[in-house]
Amino acid sequence: MPASDEDKFQGRMHGEQIEPDTQDSLWWRLLFMILIAIMINLAQTILAVVTVIQFIIMLVSNRQPNERLADFGTDLGIWIAKAARFQTGASEVKPWPWTELD
Repeated sequence: MPASDEDKFQGRMHGEQIEPDTQDSLWWRLLFMILIAIMINLAQTILAVVTVIQFIIMLVSNRQPNERLADFGTDLGIWIAKAARFQTGASEVKPWPWTELD
């Protein structure tokens, strides 16, 4: 039986992540946090643009969303969540591009 979208999401969000054996120094972590904060801001801008495009598509296509844009939004949301986990110290796993993009 194929996995539901919710099962896929939970697996990607909370699935096994291999925590690094050693932690970066706090200065390296600060550098990564600054870079990731910039990337989160860029991701939010991209999300806003995709949102407007998706709305226009739904407006002209009788409320049917573009599936690829919807999937991209899911992927972007998962990346933002993983980045937030690193930023807040909930995880030592850095998001893409330092680890694989799920």
